[in-house]
Amino acid sequence: MKRRSLPVAAALAATAALLLTACGGSGDDKSSDNDKISGADQGTEKPKKSAEPAGAAEDKPDGVDVSLPKGMNLDLVFDWDKPKAKNEAAAMDDAANYLRAMFRAVGKRTAKDAAVTAYSTGDGLHYAEVQTKEWVKGGWTATGTRRHYDATTRSTTNGNSVEVAFCSDSSKFYAKEVKTGKVLKTKPSLEDFSYFKIIMVKYPTSNSLWQASKVFVEEEATKCQ
Repeated sequence: MKRRSLPVAAALAATAALLLTACGGSGDDKSSDNDKISGADQGTEKPKKSAEPAGAAEDKPDGVDVSLPKGMNLDLVFDWDKPKAKNEAAAMDDAANYLRAMFRAVGKRTAKDAAVTAYSTGDGLHYAEVQTKEWVKGGWTATGTRRHYDATTRSTTNGNSVEVAFCSDSSKFYAKEVKTGKVLKTKPSLEDFSYFKIIMVKYPTSNSLWQASKVFVEEEATKCQ
């Protein structure tokens, strides 16, 4: 979580809370390419009926609406190349959709949005719900631009779990007070850079849907500057 001097810290904690706190692991990334993918054995949960795959459409991958609410001035940039492996490319797409779903939930002021349920399971679902509730409780939404880049993927032997790792730059990403519209800006610093690993698991009855089962984060990641 970003560390800011009080009294601004309480409000700005929301900016860092979403996707800046590890779920199912510590904030330090200690895995290597030769390690077993942590959380790869995580099971999946069935999405709510309204979120079941029904074919791709604009803002509706897998038939799930991940569009941001009207008036939410937020740009999520995924500046990365897709891997050649089909399962890894699909897992990477849905890792991005998992992030979109969480910000959609923040904008809609509910942790129970169908998109979150569709793109997450187990610890990944719990993480998304907890983070969303913190934003809602604090009276904040998100605004600005968040860039995701330098993505890599690796699969388990059976191909049913994929680790999607990437950097994020939050230097132009801010919390915004819902009631007043005030944007809580901060000065750019190392705290804006984080390195993520999201464990994606294949939904068993779908050829295309992947769900986030765990999230690990390295904060103040110099490798991402």
